[in-house]
Amino acid sequence: MATTANIHAPLGAATILHVVDTFYAIYDNAVAWNETRKTRKILSELSDAQLDDIGLCRADISDV
Repeated sequence: MATTANIHAPLGAATILHVVDTFYAIYDNAVAWNETRKTRKILSELSDAQLDDIGLCRADISDV
C-alpha cells in the first residue's frame, strides 16, 4: 500500500505570502494611478488644436 506525503506550508508562511501580495497590489495600483494622473495633467496642458492632432478632444482626457 502506497502512502502519500502530506506536505503543507506552515500557517505563518501562507499568511506572510498574502500580506506581501497585498502590498505588491497596493504598490502596483499606486504606480498606475500616478501614471494616469501625470498623463491627464500633460494632456490638459495641451491646446485644443494639439489634442485634435492626436485624435482627442478635451472631454476625452477624463477617460484616459
